[in-house]
Amino acid sequence: MRIAVFGDIHGNIDALSAAYHEAARRKVDAIYHLGDLGGYAPFVNEVVEFLAAHGIEGVQGNYDEAVANDREHCGCKYEDPVQAEMAQLSFAWTKGHASQRSKDFMKGLPPERSFLAAGKRVKLFHAAPHKNNLYWYEDRPEKFFLEMAGKADADILIYGHTHKPYKKDLSGKTFVNAGSVGKPKDGNPRACLTVLEITPDTVAVDFIRVPYDVEKTAAAIGSSGLPPYFAERLKKGM
Repeated sequence: MRIAVFGDIHGNIDALSAAYHEAARRKVDAIYHLGDLGGYAPFVNEVVEFLAAHGIEGVQGNYDEAVANDREHCGCKYEDPVQAEMAQLSFAWTKGHASQRSKDFMKGLPPERSFLAAGKRVKLFHAAPHKNNLYWYEDRPEKFFLEMAGKADADILIYGHTHKPYKKDLSGKTFVNAGSVGKPKDGNPRACLTVLEITPDTVAVDFIRVPYDVEKTAAAIGSSGLPPYFAERLKKGM
């Protein structure tokens, strides 16, 4: 079975469209998203409409839950006071511009999805099995990975939230961070499309970097009323 996964789209409709068409070209059996549909770029409603129109199922991210329920904070972590201020402006903008249909769509997303693929138990969630805003980086201790595998009760765990892709195999479990379609933070501005090929014996993961018009999206951020800060970071993949 071959599945495509879209991590953290964050209002970037052009990146989403490019990733979708690449997944379709590769003739995958199914496509899923990992939540965080809005924020940082201005096309939250277009992203929701695209996912709904193409029947792409997924899970609820911390941003989705916070926007849908009009929280005061998105539940994100900040590296410095400037980033905190910018992120709060983005969150307020997204809450103010997301349509009621988009909010209802995000509110209705489940916290996780499970299915069988080639006899293996697969579980998708946004950040961690028990918490949708936990930052699970690749350098976490092996003990943490195994604890999460126990909580998920799965052979293959697929998640995002950090915007940095990786695969780790440990004690017969496979851990996959799908990175980010719309806002990569690994220094590569191209959309990250994650494709898994699952057989009874192997789990192969391909992190495909898909080009799209980053400058166009950056310009749209600048003209939307969002801080230009996000346009500059998008162009740098950070």
